[in-house]
Amino acid sequence: MTASLPGLRKKLDKKGSGDARLPGDLPPQPGDAIVLVERWFAERGQAPFAFQREVWAAMAQGHSGLVHATTGSGKTYAVWMGALIRAKEVRAEGRRAVAADAGAGLQVLWITPMRALASDTAKALREPLAALRPAWSVGMRTGDTESAERARQDKRMPPALVTTPESLMLMLTRADAQQRLAGVHTVIVDEWHELLGSKRGVQLQLALARLRRWNPGLAVWGLSATLGNLQEAMDTLCARDDAVLVQGRIEKRIAIDTLIPKEPGRFSWAGHLGAQMQAPVVEEIAGSTGTTIIFTNVRSQAEIWYRLLIERRPEWAGEIALHHGSLDREVREWVEQALKDGRLRAVVATSSLDLGVDFLPVERVLQIGSAKGVARLLQRAGRSGHAPGRHSRITLVPTHAFELIEAAAARRAAQAGKVESRRSPEAPLDVLVQHLVSVALGGGFRPEDMFDELRSVPAYRNLSREAFDWALAFVSRGGESLTAYPEYHRVQPDEHGVWQVPDAAIARRHRMQIGTIVAESSMLVKWLSGGRIGSIEEGFIARLKSGDNFVFAGRVLELVRVREMTAYVQKGRKSKGIITSWAGSKMSLSNEMSKAVLALVHGAARALQDGDVPSEQAIFAEPEMQAVREMLVVQTKLSRLPREGRLLIERHTSREGHHIFIYPFAGRSVHIGLAQLLAWRLSRAAPNTFSMSVNDHGLELLAAQPVDVAPLLNGGAWALESLSQDVIHSLSAGRLAQKRFR
Repeated sequence: MTASLPGLRKKLDKKGSGDARLPGDLPPQPGDAIVLVERWFAERGQAPFAFQREVWAAMAQGHSGLVHATTGSGKTYAVWMGALIRAKEVRAEGRRAVAADAGAGLQVLWITPMRALASDTAKALREPLAALRPAWSVGMRTGDTESAERARQDKRMPPALVTTPESLMLMLTRADAQQRLAGVHTVIVDEWHELLGSKRGVQLQLALARLRRWNPGLAVWGLSATLGNLQEAMDTLCARDDAVLVQGRIEKRIAIDTLIPKEPGRFSWAGHLGAQMQAPVVEEIAGSTGTTIIFTNVRSQAEIWYRLLIERRPEWAGEIALHHGSLDREVREWVEQALKDGRLRAVVATSSLDLGVDFLPVERVLQIGSAKGVARLLQRAGRSGHAPGRHSRITLVPTHAFELIEAAAARRAAQAGKVESRRSPEAPLDVLVQHLVSVALGGGFRPEDMFDELRSVPAYRNLSREAFDWALAFVSRGGESLTAYPEYHRVQPDEHGVWQVPDAAIARRHRMQIGTIVAESSMLVKWLSGGRIGSIEEGFIARLKSGDNFVFAGRVLELVRVREMTAYVQKGRKSKGIITSWAGSKMSLSNEMSKAVLALVHGAARALQDGDVPSEQAIFAEPEMQAVREMLVVQTKLSRLPREGRLLIERHTSREGHHIFIYPFAGRSVHIGLAQLLAWRLSRAAPNTFSMSVNDHGLELLAAQPVDVAPLLNGGAWALESLSQDVIHSLSAGRLAQKRFR
């Protein structure tokens, strides 16, 4: 194919750039389409990268695959041009281009993990169509799509559609799903790393298996910039032995630095808001020539930092914006457009701006607090300099002293390329049950065929027949415990042995509940005079009474009344209010970050406790470690620093009770389960009452009665025997199950 390109270019050059098509009515071959794509780049003064050409060639041959390249390096056009090359070609009819496949319906699905990305993605995909596919259009179908647009799509689907996993699953529940989706020959999954490790990713795997059943030649391509286990990630998505891994090795420098507090010795040892860094952050923003994005890890922190910036520089009102997922869609879209236009000095955001959106005016990124993971750090850094050839810069803003160590560890891990691996959940039965009902709505299934299809899905490759039969029993009669409730008799076989949903009310209810995202029930927030502001969890509003002031969307609001799941508000009459809080889980330190932090702590222990001069030179060479040295010295005087192969455990008695502090440095998620388990095992040896606190560095057990720490020291509390049973018992005995699992 490559050898034929010069001849094709010569032929096209004779026809001129305005009519770059082969003579005659025969459809051009893939090589011809690649020439058209290269011409499109050339007309814009660009040349495709080698990895983009590699993707085009692989897609033209019908391969599936994964593209892994740095943020802003051209992954989108690598796969989009490949999809256009793979599509049925444009043929010439006189001087007018006509699509040979104009009535072919939907051909390309572009899956985005966030509906907020759909508009920006669709705009990028439409740009080359006038030159390469004049008869094509790109549609959007997400939770934000207007009903009129949905109705138009129901009559006639566009050739390409940008959608989310949940909206795709909704399409699969239609009775005519096969007729509407069987023509899809290419599926592109953007930001695959964001879906891979979650049940949303499993749901997508199941949907892709359904599409492959209808079109065995389906090509599936994933895009990612931050993955550690590339081969496994590709195998999970593509489920094909001939999948192709393409890595775009585009030189891109990412600068990672830290905003060091002016007096590190007086810097807080705890906390997570970082208000002490208000003045330095304002100075950094004021000194930037372009736009700055200030990332926080949670929405309440974003609200606080927006207020901190406005309080410090009130003249910036109108130049600084707030962006997170609970704000009204129109507000978010305004902020995104203002970012693209370069009209904003700064935006305070959460993960709502992490992915995919192209903001060229962004010069730099600030991260308030620890990024918690190498992949997240690189992803957020890529929001600046988001174009080939441009450099990215991210500045870490610590909120307490130990985050200085995390900042140094994050840079070391990023420079070493230690990006987190993501792995698919193994055969989640709740997702399976939901999928069976969805497929039953979308034309029905026969159990034997369905079982074979499920075993082709990587997440369910080891699914046993016993587990499948249990799922069948659950959807048909509610299993053993819900048999008496008719609403759980959702799927029944007809006279031909095809399992379908016979009840329209059940079908309606199922479509309203499709998805794997678990969230608290939310309430709309509206001005008393009209107009939406966003949504807040019902649990937060329930704690307020009329007249209370709270901070939301960067404003102080006063609650007037609550009616029909809507909170009506007016401008607050006070300068301060309760900060809105959300029940979402806090981010946990990743395994790679935990290891990097521990490596620095162990090095500091060798330097400060053992007087190891080489370790001291290696560990304290970085500015972050120099700044935190005084804190580490105090720690070695009061207690110890952890060492390789040793776990630090501290004891203390106060008026509150008997405290045990344990420092595994394994991340918040691990420590939650570990605290439950240790409390269960210690109380089993001697009855006691425990309260638990955790963070990313360690855990605290607070006991009412003295605790015998011998099991912690001799290994008894850490034994592997009966581990599974003890974990289950510990979860059942505490309030964790009630809080974390709904």
